[in-house]
Amino acid sequence: MKLKILLGFIFMCFLTQTDALSQVTETLSTKSDSSKVKVKKEPVLKDSARLAIEAMPRRAAMRSLMLPGLGQIYNKRWWKVPLVYGGFIGIGLVFEFNQRNYKVFLKEAQFRELNPEKTENPLYSGYTNEGIIQIKDAYRRDRDLSVLAGLGFYAITIIDAYVDAKFFRFDISDELSMKVQPSVSQVPVHASTFSPAVGLKLKLSL
Repeated sequence: MKLKILLGFIFMCFLTQTDALSQVTETLSTKSDSSKVKVKKEPVLKDSARLAIEAMPRRAAMRSLMLPGLGQIYNKRWWKVPLVYGGFIGIGLVFEFNQRNYKVFLKEAQFRELNPEKTENPLYSGYTNEGIIQIKDAYRRDRDLSVLAGLGFYAITIIDAYVDAKFFRFDISDELSMKVQPSVSQVPVHASTFSPAVGLKLKLSL
């Protein structure tokens, strides 16, 4: 009899804890659902001046893409234009030099292939057939590298125009200054004792 009463009491306690656990679970699920409510962000309104400044990098890059140096002119960096075209002229001269010599040695190699033991140009009579081919390949490799250098320099001019326009909004006026002046500070020696120390203080005015 006592065993049945004890088992009945344990069963009632188990049901009570199960109900309490289900209520807690429902409460937590309700809170989690309420926390998932999305907060609508209001759009940031920008005036025309800010929109124009933010559009400057893209416009400068597009102008440099259409014509090298045009992005630098758009950024009013006139002194960069001679550097841009000077770089392209230098790369073009390197390309022309390698292309011209490549054709010369290519012609010599083709002539020797059709006419064994003969030389078309007496200046190259001291070169072997393998040497002529190696020189031809070297000029061709340098010519191809000059083309890649021209494409890389073209990309650099576009990046330069974009970055220069991007930094347009930063303050680089004469008001920026740096001051260095002596200072005296208290350095703790013991728990309640301080000793003066002489040093320098750096002050930046932005």
